[in-house]
Amino acid sequence: MEEAMTEERITETETPSGNTHTHTTVVRDAEPSSGGGKWVMILIVIVLAAAAIFIFAQMSDAEVAKDAAVTDAAGEVGEAASQIGDAAQDAADSISE
Repeated sequence: MEEAMTEERITETETPSGNTHTHTTVVRDAEPSSGGGKWVMILIVIVLAAAAIFIFAQMSDAEVAKDAAVTDAAGEVGEAASQIGDAAQDAADSISE
């Protein structure tokens, strides 16, 4: 990681009465990061991940419900076909008697 360059500027001023005051200014190329921005980004990623999981779970539940409805309908069709087959067998038996 590259360190930021630091420069010190020292300014001396003299008042009309002869007093000297020194002022030091420190200038940096980049401010040190406190890491607060990282935590905000991590929080946003966590919230988005939770939302994605929730949405996919809801989609999965809908898919399961649809599959169950198709299975039930197929079972009912199979039962109806079985009843028709039984009725046809009964009709064939009564004709042969």
